[in-house]
Amino acid sequence: MNKIYHLSTCDTCKKILAQIPNISEFELQDIKSNPVSETQLQEMFNLTGSYEQLFSKRAQLYKQLNLKEANLLELDFKKYLLEHYTFLARPIIIYNKIIFVGNSKKNIDNLLQELKNNEINFNKEQAKDLLEEFSRKE
Repeated sequence: MNKIYHLSTCDTCKKILAQIPNISEFELQDIKSNPVSETQLQEMFNLTGSYEQLFSKRAQLYKQLNLKEANLLELDFKKYLLEHYTFLARPIIIYNKIIFVGNSKKNIDNLLQELKNNEINFNKEQAKDLLEEFSRKE
């Protein structure tokens, strides 16, 4: 399943979502109104191998709790990710079992390239099917 975890009030998330040409292929989940479950977080962890990679160190709450000074372990990152939506890097996009975490330009460019590559492969398959169908009619 293709899925996007985002914050609907985040302008950066809105801009990124607007760039995705086939957005209807994704299930959207606003992490504020529908927090990430432990099962969903585990799925993300399975794709990244790290809770820390899913964690936003730019979150205001991270600074307020002075977590930069804490020596956080993977289980600590998991705990905070499940406690409050603001700790989740966003957006998190899962497409064809590939995960794209955060809003860096490189990350979004990689996502858009993957979408484009998949579209090209899909169009090749469509063309092949049409040629086979045409050949049968002759």
